[in-house]
Amino acid sequence: MTKKISQKILKYTAIFEPAQEGGYIVSVPAVPGCVTEGRTFEEAELMIKDALEGCLAVLKEEGQKIPIETRDVVVRRVSVSEPAVAYI
Repeated sequence: MTKKISQKILKYTAIFEPAQEGGYIVSVPAVPGCVTEGRTFEEAELMIKDALEGCLAVLKEEGQKIPIETRDVVVRRVSVSEPAVAYI
């Protein structure tokens, strides 16, 4: 008898922000504390996948619930006015 092992593919939104010193800082809002960086976009993408797998493994080992994004997330830039400073 052969054991069947199935793995669920989980999808998360990752935010890539340019770092001041170059490269990218990447975070996954659905998994607090899951942050990494890379010198290039491609490296940052590989690094966040690795970091995310590690974060989820730790949560599972600790018996905590694995966060699941259940709906599509929209990331959009919004514009606001800079706060005015009153001069006296």
